[in-house]
Amino acid sequence: MERIATCFKLKEGMQGEYKKRHDEIWSEMSKLMKKCGIKNYSIWNFDDLLFGYFEVEDFKKCQEILNESTVKRDWDEYMSDIIEVKKNPKTGLPDNAKLMFLFDG
Repeated sequence: MERIATCFKLKEGMQGEYKKRHDEIWSEMSKLMKKCGIKNYSIWNFDDLLFGYFEVEDFKKCQEILNESTVKRDWDEYMSDIIEVKKNPKTGLPDNAKLMFLFDG
């Protein structure tokens, strides 16, 4: 199982709207995440930082599915007015955070 973490910048004053949009996540987006094998996905907010974490069996395959998806493109467009995402030009997805410490006791 691969552990994946990403960071995004939340635009000022958009915490409530961000939470609302995820509370009302599109069923197509939930289905897409299941198709990718994404599990244990959580997003945390601190000031203007959003920190996302999920687990997936095959991240490369997951990236391929996401990059081919019109649902993912539509979701990104829908969220673009409230978050800033720096995407890697090679993958079309945000770069992952580097794991610095893990206690898996």
